[in-house]
Amino acid sequence: MSKKIVTLLLAMAFVVGIAGVSIAAKAVTCKVSAVDGDVVTLECKKDADTLKVGSKVKVKSAKKKAVEGC
Repeated sequence: MSKKIVTLLLAMAFVVGIAGVSIAAKAVTCKVSAVDGDVVTLECKKDADTLKVGSKVKVKSAKKKAVEGC
């Protein structure tokens, strides 16, 4: 009985992992075109029609490279 439960749990974890990857693949890549106070304007090349007015979005800032010196 416990072997069946462990197998079921592993199968469910696999399915959830695959679903997470497919959701992450639907991300829209945009570039900031203007900033005016609290308003940020984004320029998206494709898949911009998937975004709706008033929807929440997650924005990552650009990574800065470390400056190495002597």
